[in-house]
Amino acid sequence: MAKIFYENDANLDLIRGKTIGIIGFGSQGHAHALNLRDSGCNVMVGLYPGSKSWQQAQATGLRVGTVEEVAREADIIMILTPDQAQRQVYVDSIEPGLAAGKMLMFAHGFNIHFNQIVPPDDVDVTMIAPKAPGHRMREMFENGVGVPALIAVHQNATENAQQIALAYGRAVGCAKAGIIETTFAEETETDLFGEQTVLCGGVTALVKTAFETLVQAGYQPEIAYFECMHELKLLVDLMHEGGMAYMRYSISDTAEYGDYTRGPRVIDDHVRQQMKQVLNNIRSGAFAREWIIENQAGRPSFYALRRQNQEHMIEKIGAELRGMMPWLKKRQAAPATAPAPAPAAVPADGGRSQASPTAAFAPPVEPYQPPEDATTPPRESSGSTYQPYRPSPNEGEDERPSLS
Repeated sequence: MAKIFYENDANLDLIRGKTIGIIGFGSQGHAHALNLRDSGCNVMVGLYPGSKSWQQAQATGLRVGTVEEVAREADIIMILTPDQAQRQVYVDSIEPGLAAGKMLMFAHGFNIHFNQIVPPDDVDVTMIAPKAPGHRMREMFENGVGVPALIAVHQNATENAQQIALAYGRAVGCAKAGIIETTFAEETETDLFGEQTVLCGGVTALVKTAFETLVQAGYQPEIAYFECMHELKLLVDLMHEGGMAYMRYSISDTAEYGDYTRGPRVIDDHVRQQMKQVLNNIRSGAFAREWIIENQAGRPSFYALRRQNQEHMIEKIGAELRGMMPWLKKRQAAPATAPAPAPAAVPADGGRSQASPTAAFAPPVEPYQPPEDATTPPRESSGSTYQPYRPSPNEGEDERPSLS
């Protein structure tokens, strides 16, 4: 069973005398910075000049500086920018300000686990990953409660990294609910797996395939939408509140019997094997390599797939039906034709001297070999054996993965 830490396991005095830098002021950055401040910590927010968040952060009374300034002054630096931007932000603006004994913190392990960020050996590297969006995290803190979080230690240069991270977790309110011990490897791999097989990839593919099955069988698209898409929220909310058993308690006996007897026909052994393949793809580094190269190339497949899915019938029918529901706010989908930056050659130093966002990631080329049995329990070590990609000056200009 997992080890869980609470408030009596964390000493706020360990961080109250330190300067804590929050890089980014989006959903998570906003919540972290304000919760830390309200816990009596000295907080700085690091942003780029001209950022629309600069005035927003200042309006809350927080001290704001450039990322470089915050990296130099802060003892603890929490990086809360998007995954794909973190490497370049780190190389350009954070790494030069690091000194022995400082702590780098993350809320997701991708860039550490896949060696896109390789900190010096004399700094602590930890993770506090709240399991809630930023607005909920802030709301719960203001209500005197908290949201659960994960904690991991990748480097323990000071031999006090976990205790400092726990103090941080308490200061943002998570120790009230519980902070669960994990590793960077476990958090990264399970997060990607959940997104790909259930939360995003799995559920959208299931809904879309069921919708298509009904429409192709001659049923009206509007009815198919209600049965396969619209009502999904009702059931997910029940599971979220009380688990699967509570959801089944709340539905009809007919629906419950169909759940038990027909669900396994849909999610059968073939699907289970495909899930194992997806997991192996993550653990081997293949997915990370694919996504890194996709970013370097300007995201051609990403935008094509987004456009293809936005043109599906279920989106048109859904928009029409949601227009009949005044209690739902109209939502705008992400642009499917957003201009992508042109691919750029990566210099021999792996892109460390280059500011282009297309060079922000460098894919690993020597991933570890996962166990043959995909059901092997997660590895205990938080270390990673991935090696950064070191291309030649002319390599990588035409690396555009296909849509297949």
